[in-house]
Amino acid sequence: MGRKDENKGFICEHCGQRVLPTTNGSYRNHCPFCLYSKHMDIKPGDRQCQCHGLMKPVDLKYHTKKGFQIIYECLKCGKKKVNKVVDFTVQPDNTDELIKLFS
Repeated sequence: MGRKDENKGFICEHCGQRVLPTTNGSYRNHCPFCLYSKHMDIKPGDRQCQCHGLMKPVDLKYHTKKGFQIIYECLKCGKKKVNKVVDFTVQPDNTDELIKLFS
């Protein structure tokens, strides 16, 4: 399956908003409105994880090569993962929600 086939929109299971696929060549794996994600991947975009728990955004960090990243904790299994902040696309991440992660 190619990147285009895997980069699909979805309805956020946390806030119910319709999330569009990214337009910048990366995978959309979290909601740009509430920032929640779903535990779907073992490796980015593979959709091979069987957990499927909601992942709560718990912190924000800066990586010198990848930029800002959201730190997530799965509400089902406790696994922690990071996702790049999505910007420069049709639905960029909500800046107000990102700022709340610093509080």
